[in-house]
Amino acid sequence: MPSDKRSLLIVDDDPAFAWALRRSFERRGYEVVVCERAGALTDVLEKMSPDYAVVDLKLVGSSGLECVKRLHRLCPTTKIVVLTGFASIATAVEAVKLGARHYLAKPSNADDIEAAFEREEGDTNVAVGQRISSIKTLEWERIHETLVETEFNISETARRLGMHRRTLARKLSKRRIV
Repeated sequence: MPSDKRSLLIVDDDPAFAWALRRSFERRGYEVVVCERAGALTDVLEKMSPDYAVVDLKLVGSSGLECVKRLHRLCPTTKIVVLTGFASIATAVEAVKLGARHYLAKPSNADDIEAAFEREEGDTNVAVGQRISSIKTLEWERIHETLVETEFNISETARRLGMHRRTLARKLSKRRIV
């Protein structure tokens, strides 16, 4: 890739979303490569060392967190932003620990993502709220935290939470985990 262009890797298994994001960034002067499967990431990284990366948290058959970890290990200077349809405290913390620069909830556009790439530090002016979490919210955060710990293994998550697998599956079907 030419050195005068910024390179971007998009790791997302939703072809329509990846295409739209690709077009937005190409119009901004980025050279973009899309990786649709976590298993193909290593092959892509043998051919390029991206300046930036956008990684979807939930990929078919795997977690985007594993991609963040691998990407950060193989290309430590890449600025990584994680996107997800359902943001949770547990996955946000893990994404940052594994090397992501920022964590954004979908829908996010190219402006949001580009701003996240450029943020060097956290914002100390963010208000610390007195949010009182509902029991349902606390339960959902605990479920999602355990899902991350078990690498999205539903059976193991249900076992650790002491609930039947079908009960967990029913709860997950009511609220998306991506």
